[in-house]
Amino acid sequence: MTQDERRIYLIKELLAEKPQYKDMEIPENKQEQWLLLRALFNIRMPKAVSDEFIEIQDAYLQAEIQRKGIIDIFDLTPVQDGIYIWQGDITTLRCGAIVNAANSQMLGCFCPNHGCIDNAIHTYSGIQLRAACSEIMKKQGHEERTGDAKITPAFNLPCNYVIHTVGPIIGGWLTSKDKELLASCYRSCLKLADENNIKSIAFCCISTGEFHFPNDKAAEIAVKKVKEYKEQTHSEIKVIFNVFKDIDLQIYRNQLR
Repeated sequence: MTQDERRIYLIKELLAEKPQYKDMEIPENKQEQWLLLRALFNIRMPKAVSDEFIEIQDAYLQAEIQRKGIIDIFDLTPVQDGIYIWQGDITTLRCGAIVNAANSQMLGCFCPNHGCIDNAIHTYSGIQLRAACSEIMKKQGHEERTGDAKITPAFNLPCNYVIHTVGPIIGGWLTSKDKELLASCYRSCLKLADENNIKSIAFCCISTGEFHFPNDKAAEIAVKKVKEYKEQTHSEIKVIFNVFKDIDLQIYRNQLR
């Protein structure tokens, strides 16, 4: 199958799962087809699917990630001992684990084609990730607590694992409790990584963006907590601070001068 054939197959299969979409026309434009496919991935609830679908989906997503270009941690230069700053698409990063800024339902972002990191990670990992998260949540029996973390395989992503953490949502003034909860996110992720013998971890800017934690304060907490953890536990885990925006790149550079 070509990528075009895989994309059409996946769209048709996902549309067939929803009777209300049975008459929907598939766009001729490839970019519009991809946006439709991504939207269908995003809104799909966790449920069983055929082995053929998984095989074709995996081939499609892995080829798309290869097309974007994979970045290996060994190609990065540390800014301090065992600490890196990297600006780019976290779904293309090959390392031990990447951190997902999840919501308390822990099932990924259901908003079609949304720009959040949760959406991107679930999209390129594949539908298996939402299913894995669903199993965790069923066993847990309650929403994920802010500051905690859970680990899943990364499926089609070039990293080995995804560590999901729920950061605090800022609705007004930033409080000391908010800061403690964000620090707990970093501590929980690092502890979970070490428990699973993960040698490197890439942190996104947890709680910034959609959760409205001030970028500079978030970076200050992130750097402080990572350094404290490494000093207190003597952990040798390599830590990448992954940023997407230029402003965050400058903030982290200032923090790690």
